[in-house]
Amino acid sequence: MYYYKIGERIRELRQARHLTQDILAQRLGITKSGVSSYENSAAYPSYDALLGLADIFKVTTDYLLGKEKTRSISTRG
Repeated sequence: MYYYKIGERIRELRQARHLTQDILAQRLGITKSGVSSYENSAAYPSYDALLGLADIFKVTTDYLLGKEKTRSISTRG
C-alpha cells in the first residue's frame, strides 16, 4: 500500500504553507483532531477530504498517497 506516507506529506505541505491544523481543518470542513489524525496516520482522509487536500495544496492525489514523487503532472507534450 502507498498510504504510509500520507500523514508525512500532509504535515509537510501544511507547514510549508504556514497553515495551522485549525486553518486546514476549516478549509476542509473537518475538525482539527481530524487533521491531526491524518498527520499521525491514525486515520486516512475520506475521498472528499483527499480531493480537498489535493486542491488546497495544488498537488495530485497520487502525490499525497505516496504513489508519486512529483507533486504535479506535466501537461507538456
